[in-house]
Amino acid sequence: MLLVPVIILISWKSVVDKFGGPFVLASCITIGLVAIGLMGYSNSIARDREKGIFQRLRVAPMPSWCIMVSRLLVQLLMILLLTIIVFIAGNNVDHIALTPAGYVLSFLAAVIGGAVYLGLGQLIVGMIQNPETVNSTSRLVYFVFIMVGTFGELGVLGDQLKQVVMWSPYGTVKRIIAASMTPGTWNSEMTMALFVTIGYAALFSILGIRKFKWNNK
Repeated sequence: MLLVPVIILISWKSVVDKFGGPFVLASCITIGLVAIGLMGYSNSIARDREKGIFQRLRVAPMPSWCIMVSRLLVQLLMILLLTIIVFIAGNNVDHIALTPAGYVLSFLAAVIGGAVYLGLGQLIVGMIQNPETVNSTSRLVYFVFIMVGTFGELGVLGDQLKQVVMWSPYGTVKRIIAASMTPGTWNSEMTMALFVTIGYAALFSILGIRKFKWNNK
């Protein structure tokens, strides 16, 4: 999950000159966030539920919310680590450097964007009980997000789909991360994209929590 964005960053070296450093960095971070939420978080939760780990933890003297928060904190660390690795690779390989404010705001945007895909991963594992089905579904959704998001954003799939992608979870997350890297480019449209991103995160999380079962029965 952490190597794929770096590999893409290195392979997109020629894209930096055409679209700019923030575009490439934001794309790589977004791809990593999708992987963490859909394939990392959802699959780990599904496996632990299948093994009965959650059932055993629930009998421990701690509230249920502490169990889930501990899992989310691990994913938060993964998001921060992913962002750091992409920034280091971007600086060393493509010589992309941001301002201190750009780095700080990018970390915040990555956390908000990561919440969208953690919420989506929670929704998948809440709706599907079988861990193998969770795995195959999360991979399919990951593939659709990356392929349609990447090519749709570039207009390869048509102008209408490009507009849809721009306001999809992939598009809004990628745009707020890119804009955060260059705070001077932030405008009212980016503010709207931020609100839409937060809305996606809230919607997916609420639905995922409501549908989640602590066991496969």
